[in-house]
Amino acid sequence: MIIDLHTHIFPDKVAAAAIPELESHLPGNQKACSDGTLAGLLHTAEEGGVTWSVLLPVVTAPRQFESINRFALQSAETKGIIAFGGIHPDNDRIQERLQWLKEQGARGVKLHPDYQHCYINDPRYIRIIRTCVELDLMVSIHAGVDIGYPDPVHCPPDLAAEMLDQVYEGREPEKAHIILAHLGGHDMYSDVEKYLAGRNIYFDTAYSIDQLPVEDLMRLIRKHGTDRILFGTDSPWTKQKQQAEYLRSLPLTEEEKEQILWKNAAEFLQIY
Repeated sequence: MIIDLHTHIFPDKVAAAAIPELESHLPGNQKACSDGTLAGLLHTAEEGGVTWSVLLPVVTAPRQFESINRFALQSAETKGIIAFGGIHPDNDRIQERLQWLKEQGARGVKLHPDYQHCYINDPRYIRIIRTCVELDLMVSIHAGVDIGYPDPVHCPPDLAAEMLDQVYEGREPEKAHIILAHLGGHDMYSDVEKYLAGRNIYFDTAYSIDQLPVEDLMRLIRKHGTDRILFGTDSPWTKQKQQAEYLRSLPLTEEEKEQILWKNAAEFLQIY
């Protein structure tokens, strides 16, 4: 089994415009690896042997809350798809909205500080994350540099550590609810080791696992623990098959690879 904890799709008509627009911000003429639609994701998942793809919808304006979440939740009616919800730090009725997402079957919430133009230690985010923890909802957070919008970085490792201290009031939680995407902070891995590795949170591997030397990657994985690493691809921005093959090539035991590829995620997603 493979669970990809980090994928994105758009409604078909939106994808036709959104993918080229996002590509225009990427360095080096990088291109998406699929068309950004549900059908495209299902195709790459089948090609890559991915059993479950988890959608992480990003709400970039408060008014988008209902439309973006309804699309994600409807997409999750398709076999092989699981949905998180999205929320904006400027949304009102935070408790009510998060409770609604949970009741509708969302397994967690996605936050993207760079797209939402809000630092991760902002009180608005602290309120959202604390409420998610209270509701037993997972929280996936874009962390580190966004290569399309690299400046400023709204969730660097030091601010992520401050956020954790505020959410948990200086204590380590018994249960991990927070996922810092991109190995805790894309392109900021030294600071990830300094501020975040070893804390009771998850890192996902999306768009980062093959971006640093293997020895540095393995040192980070060992310091944080394979029981707190989740496989993610950031599809459509990397190929699911290629990313899974790369993980399997790493100097990890077979049990550790299985932990990362699906077992860790299956536990909180309650997939048996």
